[in-house]
Amino acid sequence: MNLISLEKAAKAYAHRRLLDGVSLGVSAGDRIGVVGRNGAGKSTLLALLAGTAVPDEGRIARAAGLRLGYLPQQDQLTGTVGQIVFGPGRRATESAPWEADPRVRAIMAELLPGIDLDAPAGPLSGGERRRVALAALLVAERDVLLLDEPTNHLDIEAIDWLARHLRDCGSAVIVVSHDRWLLDTVCERTWEVDRGQVHSAEGGYSAYVLAQAERERSEEAAERRRRNLARKELAWLQRGARARTTKAKFRVETANALIAAEPPPRDSVELEDVSLLVRADGGRRPLLEHVTWQLGPGDRVGIAGVNGSGKTSLLNLLAGTTGPGLAVEGTVVRGKTVRLAHLSQELAELDPDQRVREAVEEIRLRIRVGDRELSAGQLLERLGFSAERQRTLIGDLSGGERRRVQMLRLLMAEPNVLLLDEPTNDLDIETLTEFEDLLDGWPGTLVVVSHDRYFLERVTEHVVALLGDGRLSFLGGGIDEYLDRVRTPRAGSSGGPQPVTASPGPQRSSAAEERAARKELQRLERQLDRLSAREAELTDLLAANATDYEKLTSLGAELRAVQSEKSDLEERWLAIAAGLE
Repeated sequence: MNLISLEKAAKAYAHRRLLDGVSLGVSAGDRIGVVGRNGAGKSTLLALLAGTAVPDEGRIARAAGLRLGYLPQQDQLTGTVGQIVFGPGRRATESAPWEADPRVRAIMAELLPGIDLDAPAGPLSGGERRRVALAALLVAERDVLLLDEPTNHLDIEAIDWLARHLRDCGSAVIVVSHDRWLLDTVCERTWEVDRGQVHSAEGGYSAYVLAQAERERSEEAAERRRRNLARKELAWLQRGARARTTKAKFRVETANALIAAEPPPRDSVELEDVSLLVRADGGRRPLLEHVTWQLGPGDRVGIAGVNGSGKTSLLNLLAGTTGPGLAVEGTVVRGKTVRLAHLSQELAELDPDQRVREAVEEIRLRIRVGDRELSAGQLLERLGFSAERQRTLIGDLSGGERRRVQMLRLLMAEPNVLLLDEPTNDLDIETLTEFEDLLDGWPGTLVVVSHDRYFLERVTEHVVALLGDGRLSFLGGGIDEYLDRVRTPRAGSSGGPQPVTASPGPQRSSAAEERAARKELQRLERQLDRLSAREAELTDLLAANATDYEKLTSLGAELRAVQSEKSDLEERWLAIAAGLE
């Protein structure tokens, strides 16, 4: 059943045509993800579908009696939480019938734990307001849900629940999101908004990426064929007819070929013996108690944790900027060669009167990323700044654009330890992909706090968690294990949301363990490569210093240590590999 139809719809803002002759439809049960660059027209498309905007040209048709729910990016909430969720004029004490509905009870328990239904919405935090707006949208029965960046301000646990709810709710869902894990979990079709058009592809985000790669390869092959044909035509005109040649064959590479194109292993840096203890004065609760953590050279660590558990404080502690209100006991040791850069959630350090390219070039004109040397201008272009946009004043940029400038300034300083606090805020998927590609070629130690599960799993190799117990827990099962640990019954009351507990099956746990094992194998392989290279180097040095007894003694001792460490790692590798067979 067709619920919404757009026919040759066009929409322009400020002399810029965002949508140009777009025709598409939404049917019952569709689950569609909408992707595209910032400013491409994704929100405009959703507003047209919702009826909050009208097309300049074309027409929109909706089924009679359509029950449509729309979540815009900006929440405009007035009244109490209970009134917003259950309707104007209702108090929490008058909304008791919802407790008998298990679907609504689950929504309230997951989205509004600890939030008083009689509380006014105005003073709530951004994350709390987003949860209230989502709850108001989801408690009512809907035929179509239109969601514009629903994961903004949500933590990993809430995003995980929301994805599963949208996947199973039975409504048609059209969601604009930069959260690729949510898009993969929820969606069965992807719309890409690009230069005024909407291109449709089967499958979620992963399928869309593969289809896009295959399309680009096909286009490259077609262009090569066109050039070859043109050359043959010129040769025929000059030399006369030749024997016909067969068409060039083109084979689309599989996903395994894409994976095989990953960059080479990263080099190591030095960060040794980091012991952390964070405790607040005045009887406040401790965030970390007697924690010892060794952050090794080349480590890539994701940090997960419940709100208020101390994720940002941990990054600040590593950076040496704990700030007021926190006391530090114990010892934090940073290696002498450490060059540390910290991407905070603030944007205050940028000069609003400086131009974009100047702000990046004042740090450095060129840097090496992987095996390539790139200029500041080239890096800016990779992160979405055209040559014209590079001349823009920072004060005139959007929040997402300033975030990109901030990241590039840090990378241009060539740190060997990088601390990132919610780096994906306000970034579109294309920019996220470019940023991930830059991090692939960056050789240092990386510590990331992020609610973006896809990004966290993409750029890090293991996860540690702050679970509110004062400890730092290593999670071999990654985010899956973290979600398992935090899914414990929440305390409820007779008039409030009741606890909901989800228990994953054994297959999910097995998959998480296998993924963790494969990541550990990759880490061990990188260490073995480094040790093999050092072993060969020491062997050459021994030969070159055959007459120097002192050097032979020290080099021989180091060689034996390297060989012993290599043997231990090989045994560890074999044990893990055997477990995967």
